[in-house]
Amino acid sequence: MKKKELEIILSKLEGFENPKPHLEQYRTPGRAASELLWLAYSLGDIQGKTIADLGAGTGVLTVGALLLGAKKVYAVEVDPDAVRILKRNLKKLGFEDKVDILNSNVSEFFERVDTVIMNPPFGSQKRHADRPFLLKAFEIADVVYSIHLGKKEVRMFIEKFARDNGFVITHRLTTSIEIPAQFFFHRKRLERVVVDIYRFTILNQSAVKSLY
Repeated sequence: MKKKELEIILSKLEGFENPKPHLEQYRTPGRAASELLWLAYSLGDIQGKTIADLGAGTGVLTVGALLLGAKKVYAVEVDPDAVRILKRNLKKLGFEDKVDILNSNVSEFFERVDTVIMNPPFGSQKRHADRPFLLKAFEIADVVYSIHLGKKEVRMFIEKFARDNGFVITHRLTTSIEIPAQFFFHRKRLERVVVDIYRFTILNQSAVKSLY
């Protein structure tokens, strides 16, 4: 499968029917998802691996990981409405048997996995809403991929938070996503947002190459 083909498939998946603002439910765009997944695939962190998708939403990253050869995916999602759509997306592609869906908060997930992939809340409604996702990811895996706002203050927080928890950033890709107006407080029909895609690895892992 080529990267562009992956992007097209992910872009066609069913999104949120009634997104909830307090959960910051924005669909993970196919392009950003394919960027994250292709990086993970190229570094050997997807194919044949056990994956956890924290805050799986409607399953964009979960489906992408399976398309790239993941052995098994744990899809952890607190919202039952999102889980219903996630199940429909999996059924359309015949992936039901390769996914364990956990309708729970990420703090209640304790399985060890090879790799975590996630697009956590950016914290626009609650400051540092991504913190519990990062903490759980660092607890259950030695390799973590995550999407965050591409702002200076966020980058400083992410770098310090990773270091304080025994992880190092090995890759950071910057791209942009488009967020359509879907909540009452949105003032623009379409907002373009700069985001960073991170790869973290545990500090004592051999051959870690840091950008810093």
